[in-house]
Amino acid sequence: MNPVRVGVIGIGNMGWHHARVLSLIKDAELVGVADPDRSRGQLATEQFGCRWFPSYEEMLPEVDAVCIAVPTLLHHRVGLACLKAGVHVLIEKPIAASQEEAVELIHAAEQAGRLLQVGHIERFNPAFRELVKVVANEEVVVLEARRHSPNPDRANDVSVVLDLMIHDIDLVLELAGAPVIRLAAAGGRSAEGPIDYVNATLAFANGVVASLTASKMAHRKIRSLSAHCRGSLVETDFLKRTLHIHRRAHESVSADHGELVYRSDGVIEEVSTTSIEPLYAELEHFLQCVRGVETPAVDGLQASRALQLADLIEQCVEQPNLCMSLEAPI
Repeated sequence: MNPVRVGVIGIGNMGWHHARVLSLIKDAELVGVADPDRSRGQLATEQFGCRWFPSYEEMLPEVDAVCIAVPTLLHHRVGLACLKAGVHVLIEKPIAASQEEAVELIHAAEQAGRLLQVGHIERFNPAFRELVKVVANEEVVVLEARRHSPNPDRANDVSVVLDLMIHDIDLVLELAGAPVIRLAAAGGRSAEGPIDYVNATLAFANGVVASLTASKMAHRKIRSLSAHCRGSLVETDFLKRTLHIHRRAHESVSADHGELVYRSDGVIEEVSTTSIEPLYAELEHFLQCVRGVETPAVDGLQASRALQLADLIEQCVEQPNLCMSLEAPI
């Protein structure tokens, strides 16, 4: 089959990586990148052998699909234009800046008969993929996620909930496998601007509890998710792409005279993971979805659910001591 003609809209940090990976995938033809920054666009053409378009509207007639990596506040406008032009869309997380915008994007995709996929990239982290397999055979009790970063010069137009925590909201929704019935959150700002540190607790209908912490005030980068299960503790590091399972054990060996010489209180299993780059796996999956071979790991409805919870968490932060029991579980 002919390669899927793909374009990238927005070539900041994430968009640049989209263009880099697409230029390497055999099933994709990177037609071009669209960005008003001429110097950035020309550098991309030299690096990836594609065309530069000063506006995405000029590129749309030339492509079958696009990856949208513009600031969150522009997701709605750019996404609608692409869908109305009959182009398949992969849009970076979060799906939009508000639930109303997300709903409009979902409806636009349905009306156009085109794919709307959302780039929750941690779904494709090899460590998370193994974590899903492990907990499928365990009884999960508590999920604990931490996502910390030194304050970066990116995504400063949205809160840390929409920039960082949204990843873990999506992941715990997938792992818990039940609606959220109650939530609480606390956080604040280190200076003027969006919220930049948050701790949130989600209670699910099946009894699972999730604790999520996100911060842009940290002194080092952390990306971890632990699953506390009845029979084990499963720890995942998304940066190192490692997964360890801690299990209880009560074995001992004693000398003949009764003196304890050996005792094991637990065992640690290290699970092997692949070395594939998560973005490469995500974009290959997107191309297969465009061809109709696979269905999106995160579609508009799933991403909208994560965004809805993110909005409620922000409300809790702005209203201290507020704990929400949801009339309609999410």
